[in-house]
Amino acid sequence: MGLRPNFVFSQSSLQDYLDCPRRFELRHVQRVHWPALESEPALVQEKRQLQGQIFHRMVQQHLLGVPAETLTCMDCEPDLARWWHNYITAQPGSQRPGRPSIERELTVQLGGYRLAAKYDYLNVTTGESALIIDWKTSAHRPSRAVLQSRIQTRVYLYVLVTASPGLNAGTPLRPDQVSMTYWFAEEPLQPVTLQYSQAQYEADQAYLEALVQEILATPEHGYWMAATERPCRFCNYRSLCDRGVHAGQWDAREDAEDLSLDEPLEIDLDQLGEIAF
Repeated sequence: MGLRPNFVFSQSSLQDYLDCPRRFELRHVQRVHWPALESEPALVQEKRQLQGQIFHRMVQQHLLGVPAETLTCMDCEPDLARWWHNYITAQPGSQRPGRPSIERELTVQLGGYRLAAKYDYLNVTTGESALIIDWKTSAHRPSRAVLQSRIQTRVYLYVLVTASPGLNAGTPLRPDQVSMTYWFAEEPLQPVTLQYSQAQYEADQAYLEALVQEILATPEHGYWMAATERPCRFCNYRSLCDRGVHAGQWDAREDAEDLSLDEPLEIDLDQLGEIAF
């Protein structure tokens, strides 16, 4: 069983493959729904996911023009109330001219398939520059080096530059005109901004093309499990693969952030920005 002809790659599906090819096969090729927990305690995970979703929606509505006082809730959970206060105080991106696009989805061609990115915040100043902001509600702020190497960073910046003629009056943006900021609700005064470059764009293009070709060249039943069981602690397929039945502890997960927002994109091709080649 291979990939569906209309399959759309995303940072989420590529991350699954990098973590464990077998997880990629189960989730994206076979589309197996397995009810095991990703982490424990389950209520903590569900609460964190829900709060992350609510926070993203509040920011989205605020950027679309809803007054902050209308969105502020007096009986919010402490974490959500703190994130919202930090956001309203900092208001990242507010000094940039122009009207940002919120929850914008773009796709580009890659290896005969499509590669999609969905941006929390995207602001393109025609003929000048573009800024991506990604809101994070994680308890831990990764290092700049970790963020730079993330598949999310590489996909988001690559897709934006490749798609930029459709956003910049027909003229492609140079990679050095594009940057991406990770803004952390728990550490609002310490965002991490990554400046793109032509060399990095070329490296990302080669890397992503090779990664997709590796996936496409994998024969049926050739998706092997991760070499170690480290990714299995927070994988809901662990029992299916005979790699344990107990989920890892939530507070031990270094990348425990907005997990519900990391699910594979439900792509509506009619709604995506079309890129001319």
